[in-house]
Amino acid sequence: MPMNWPLMENNITDDDLDVLVDFIKQKPILTQSVNVREFEKEWSEWLGVKYSVFVNSGSSANLITAAALKATRGTGEIIVSPMGWVSTIASVMQNDFTPVFVDIDPKTLSMDNDKIIEKITDKTKAVFVTHVQGFNGISDKLLKVLEEKNIALLEDVCESHGATHNCQKLGSFGLISNFSFYYAHHMSTIEGGMVCTNDEKIYQILRMYRSHGMVRESNDDSFKQEYYDQYPELNPEFIFAYPAYNVRSSEIHAVMGRHQLKRLDENNKKRQKNFELFLSSLDRNKYRTDLDFDLEGSCNYALNLVLQKADPDFCARVMKVLKEQNIEFRRGSAGGGNQLRQPYLQSVLPADEYKNYPEVDHIHFYGFYIGNYPDLPHDRIRELCDLLNSID
Repeated sequence: MPMNWPLMENNITDDDLDVLVDFIKQKPILTQSVNVREFEKEWSEWLGVKYSVFVNSGSSANLITAAALKATRGTGEIIVSPMGWVSTIASVMQNDFTPVFVDIDPKTLSMDNDKIIEKITDKTKAVFVTHVQGFNGISDKLLKVLEEKNIALLEDVCESHGATHNCQKLGSFGLISNFSFYYAHHMSTIEGGMVCTNDEKIYQILRMYRSHGMVRESNDDSFKQEYYDQYPELNPEFIFAYPAYNVRSSEIHAVMGRHQLKRLDENNKKRQKNFELFLSSLDRNKYRTDLDFDLEGSCNYALNLVLQKADPDFCARVMKVLKEQNIEFRRGSAGGGNQLRQPYLQSVLPADEYKNYPEVDHIHFYGFYIGNYPDLPHDRIRELCDLLNSID
């Protein structure tokens, strides 16, 4: 019998659905309202930041993160990883920034921090770090350099809810951070995302960018009054400060998020134990294991399987076994590997630019992830590792 291993399982439980049904039966307001505000407050408290803005996806969170940076600091260059989801890089380009790429550190799958520092110029407006699949992508050295140079740190934490640096949650270091609540991530609101900051002005701008750029979306009376005084000929209810978007979420998604947040920390502990068992059980001569990954502070919803060597034949055999066993996987890890190989970047980069990033290219061809969910039995993980280790 095949192992039948889905990429995610039971991320939305019967209890979640019961809570949602009970809420809907009350015939409440379903558009953005009380539960959205409460979810934002509870998320801020969990993360350790002042402000959070709930939106309809992690991609939208990326988008208005870059938009808020543009509104406050102008355009220029943003250093960004060639590995991750398309929306991180796309948000940079859509807001008229120039993306500057840095290869990854194989221990974290995030950008190599020393190489980030080497790429900083007087044009650099921000470093947009993607904390890939639960790994910490920042160091004290990088944080110090960015502070000294007054360069913004943006954190894409869409895949790393609860991961830490120096025992402090990722997403609480940057000027702006964002999260995704897609079904396959640490917790789910079905679809949804969050943008977080400690900066009051940026918070007000994010609120406006979430909803058409309307000034009335600000919850700061003095902030709104400045617009009222400057534009007395306009209806105060319809002043559009920015050419923005409608990326609001709903009460339904917020109710789901509030309920899931209650068990996030406990689920993350289970995932971490699963991941440690997975790495410790793999054949380190064939696959990268604990010697290659820095597990301190990590919080992974995926079981990362990376071949030690660039061996196309062995890689093909691994994929054949996974498919035969009905084990769902993603080749190239999140986002399909090296984004520099994607069509949307071909017209803006020199030919064969992707060849300058060998570490991310190794993940592109020889890196995978397999689902890691809280109720995954440990004997199943050992069985999987035995299967992988048996491949010659």
